[in-house]
Amino acid sequence: MRTYRQLFATPEFQPLFFTSLAQIAAQTVSGLALSTLIYAATGSPLLSALSMFGPSLAQVIGATALMSAADLIPPRAAMSGLALVFAVATAAQAIPGLPIAASFGILFVIGVLASVGGGVRYGLLNEIVPKQGYLIGRSVLNMAVGTMQICGYGLGGALLAALSPRATLLVGAGLYLAAAVVARFGLSGRPQRATGRPSVAQTWRNNAALWASAPRRYVFLALWVPNGLIVGCESLFVSLSPRHAGVLFAGAAFGMLLGDITTGRFLPARWRRVLGAPLRLLLAVPYLVFALHPGIPVAAVAVMLASIGYAASLLLQERLMALTPHELSGQALGLQSSGMLTMQGVGAVVAGVLAQWSSPAAAMTTMAVLSVLVTLSLARGLRAEPSVGEAPVGEAPAAEPQAPRRAAPANVG
Repeated sequence: MRTYRQLFATPEFQPLFFTSLAQIAAQTVSGLALSTLIYAATGSPLLSALSMFGPSLAQVIGATALMSAADLIPPRAAMSGLALVFAVATAAQAIPGLPIAASFGILFVIGVLASVGGGVRYGLLNEIVPKQGYLIGRSVLNMAVGTMQICGYGLGGALLAALSPRATLLVGAGLYLAAAVVARFGLSGRPQRATGRPSVAQTWRNNAALWASAPRRYVFLALWVPNGLIVGCESLFVSLSPRHAGVLFAGAAFGMLLGDITTGRFLPARWRRVLGAPLRLLLAVPYLVFALHPGIPVAAVAVMLASIGYAASLLLQERLMALTPHELSGQALGLQSSGMLTMQGVGAVVAGVLAQWSSPAAAMTTMAVLSVLVTLSLARGLRAEPSVGEAPVGEAPAAEPQAPRRAAPANVG
């Protein structure tokens, strides 16, 4: 599977795609509105950054306690139910006079539940498309993220100018509700991928099995840490330039979209391994220009170029799936997504603290330097091939704990 026509002709991909579109639009619009609301109330770059990216910190709770649910709950019920919960929670953020502590409490709950949602969504993608179609399928979902962020930040900025942050939050809640409807009536009732009940113990056993492989560990770290540090840079856009933050966010989204199109659709297989490391460095290097305090046009171009480097995650995810047994694919993808989002939250905290002590531009430069150093330190481990005893493609290592057996898939059509 190498064309978009083939991908969209695959049964159930379209409702999964449109569910993702609605959720990303909702997250983008409501995130910008809440960040603006909290910055206006507190004047704090740290709290503003945390309001947009802080929920990612709660992903670590879900990844360590709830992630087994990604393979043990029917996907349609999980996706529609979570979108409905997010709609209610986002509407609650618009309550006048809601204390800042209560707002962050709601964000914490959203973050914990979202960790399971990522595993469900990408695990379902792994079932809907044939194995050779996973890269292009994931790239299209990532492109949806980029497109809807461009549209969402534009829409969010327009709504904030025309209405108010609280009214914009209600629009975000409506978009989450639309995602719940599409998931409920567009997806088929597939069974869960594995047998048993979600539990903390099962989540820990599966995570231990995934972490036991050295090649998988390097892939997880490369997906989590450099990405999180650069998102820390993005978390300072509002405090760097409140009036032009939407332009910078849109530039980042456009760069990510460009990278995903090029990598998912046009990059030949023989070039994927070669270009992985340069793309990971590209993610950070353009942010070094912020040491010179550039104007908004130069800053937007630098952010756009850097965001092309997010395409390195596609190549790493493809390698992760090659190293992971199918019955753990949902949890592996959920762990990847939750770990990445957790590190984004950590990056937002670190960047916010640095900005409080210095300035947003200095903090962004420091985060970019750290990302480059981490990428270089992981390069050797990512080049290594699995050794004897490590998991070959599609099989679990013999020494790993036995995972639950996969449930029989439902007919698609």
